[in-house]
Amino acid sequence: MSDNARWVRPLGSASAAGWDVAIDESVDSWEHTRLYAVTLAAGESRTVPAADFEHIVVPLRGSVSVTVVDPEGVSHDALLAGRASVFAGASDVAYATRDCEVTVTAEGGAAKVAVCGARASRRHTPPLRHVGVADVPVELRGAGIASREVRNFGTPAVLEADSIIACEVLTPGGNWSSYPPHKHDEDRPGIETDLEEVYYFEVAPEAGSPAAAGTDPVGYQRVYGTDERPIDVLVEVRSGDVVLVPHGWHGPAMAAPGYDLYYLNVMAGPGTERSWLICDDPAHGWVRDTWATQQVDPRLPFGGAQ
Repeated sequence: MSDNARWVRPLGSASAAGWDVAIDESVDSWEHTRLYAVTLAAGESRTVPAADFEHIVVPLRGSVSVTVVDPEGVSHDALLAGRASVFAGASDVAYATRDCEVTVTAEGGAAKVAVCGARASRRHTPPLRHVGVADVPVELRGAGIASREVRNFGTPAVLEADSIIACEVLTPGGNWSSYPPHKHDEDRPGIETDLEEVYYFEVAPEAGSPAAAGTDPVGYQRVYGTDERPIDVLVEVRSGDVVLVPHGWHGPAMAAPGYDLYYLNVMAGPGTERSWLICDDPAHGWVRDTWATQQVDPRLPFGGAQ
């Protein structure tokens, strides 16, 4: 039986409190991560109240200012220059530690912004950190039709934080990513970490394509479980859709021919180790060995050479 109804949130089905997308602890059985996203008119703002969550602000389109009010009532500010779209290149981001109120405001025109969050046990200093776009590592992962681009702005090697792990993955039209299928739902030191995960999607016609008015950019996402912990998700995804992965093998995320696929990943879990350790599905892990004889897709990176 399909679990799409439980774990998939099409755009418009998860709006709340002025956010176009609001995934948080109000979702049944969702404990460790958050994702809020909204399109703002110039000068318009949204606020995430202080709580035991740390946050990363990610401009999806346009520029935003970020104001963080720490537990002592002191304000800290950052201006994120952002980008024309998620397909135009990486963006600068801002990190706010737990117990801080976070306000985002569209600057210089309309903007679309995501606020990623994770439950945190410790407070970090300074309360607000601005990660410039030049400091965001861009990784080209896989090869051939499994080529994709990963922007690691919120991974443990790049950002000091308590629990949150976040990154962006972009897949050219016709390619597969999140592949081979993998999981991270058990705590096995040095092998696998227990992390729930949010996938937030954007889809667009390939750059330079002759897409006509009325086109319907679409991708696909697969999640499946084990006999002990079953889950069954196979869904078309469009811009603004969210897929939640509480456990199980996930992948591939498929970019249909003619349409580029973007997703923002947010991960955290109950363990004390902030680490992204995965385990491939043994039925498909051999695919990694084939990449050594293939070239990375020449359409990468998005937005031109890094």
